[in-house]
Amino acid sequence: MTILWDSDPAAAQNYKFALGDRIEVVEVAQMVTRAMITNPQELLVIVGPDVDLHAASSLAEQVRSERPEVSVILLRRRLDVSVLAAALRAGFREVVASDDLTSLSSACKRSLDISHQLADIAGLAPTLEGKVIIVFNAKGGCGKTTIATNLSAYVASTGAKALLVDLDLAFGDVAISLQLRPVASVGDLVAMTGHIDAQGLASVVTKHDSGLDTVCAPSQPGEADRITGATVGEMLRVARRLYDYVIIDTPPAFSEHVLAALDMCDVAVLLATLDIPAVKNLRLTLDTLDLLGHPRDAQVVILNRSDAKVGLHTEDVVAAIKQPIAAMIPSSSHVPASVNRGVPIILDEPKHPVSVALRAFADKYIINAPASSLSASPRPDGPLAQTRRSVQQPSAPRHLFRRGVR
Repeated sequence: MTILWDSDPAAAQNYKFALGDRIEVVEVAQMVTRAMITNPQELLVIVGPDVDLHAASSLAEQVRSERPEVSVILLRRRLDVSVLAAALRAGFREVVASDDLTSLSSACKRSLDISHQLADIAGLAPTLEGKVIIVFNAKGGCGKTTIATNLSAYVASTGAKALLVDLDLAFGDVAISLQLRPVASVGDLVAMTGHIDAQGLASVVTKHDSGLDTVCAPSQPGEADRITGATVGEMLRVARRLYDYVIIDTPPAFSEHVLAALDMCDVAVLLATLDIPAVKNLRLTLDTLDLLGHPRDAQVVILNRSDAKVGLHTEDVVAAIKQPIAAMIPSSSHVPASVNRGVPIILDEPKHPVSVALRAFADKYIINAPASSLSASPRPDGPLAQTRRSVQQPSAPRHLFRRGVR
């Protein structure tokens, strides 16, 4: 199935003569790379004539670097020297006039012949990679770190290779929650940016007694300013090739680091609690993810401290966010007690209701969920840059949230 990046609803029909019937049309760059991972045997990507040339070139550069066996063909309505020069620098396999379907068909055949030869070379055949899971809410105090540490510890206890990454780079709590003493952090990868490899990643990993590997946040908040989205994206691309699961704890904001993680996550675990500010921020988070092109089927909602008696009810949350709740985690004083001991409650008290709920969620939505990925380039000037710059925090209608006090 050929992947066609084009916003024209009639694109599949327009290029049917050249590309055949098996065309997957996607409208944003993020969906191109998702489709490439979902269909790892696909070796041909067509970029439509109206796609911004800068965004198209960024995608071609990424594919050339990460999947050199995949052919990327650029369509333009008018061919001139500047377009051809830009395409040559970016690494497009062919540039074809959008109205010349015969030339497009020939270009696809030539490109696929080269791609099949490259795919036969040892080490270049596409393979499925580990799952990336992000735990997020745009409001602090929802229990992101507690959920992330417990899910990670449980996944590691099943025998899978699991890595927990603390992306709250200024005020991360993963290390203190697990009572770790890291000698290195994400900040130590800055000097390796552009050539992070397995050895480089291993140099910043701190191991927990449960068998879980962690990459902790810097000890000094000021170090966060040195860490770019490019460094985070490169780290995660390396990590997913080494681990079965990469679980990411996040700050309560759509920072460039969070956007880099969202670009390649398979599952976005979104938290809410029974208070209006948390629900409002979750609704805005869902709206923002829609603007970013993040697929709805890759988003799952957890309601933390779901049995709190605060005048707001589960059905109020569902009505506000217009999305079902995947898991409800009850309140318990045992949870902060386990954090103070540095042992995830899911391991320390496996029969506790909190542990049972988290384990059921992990089994259904992480371990046994089908693999899917959004692994696009997290570079600030990458193919999602235009989308990111256009995203602003939407304002919630005043009538959206009403207290359901009964």
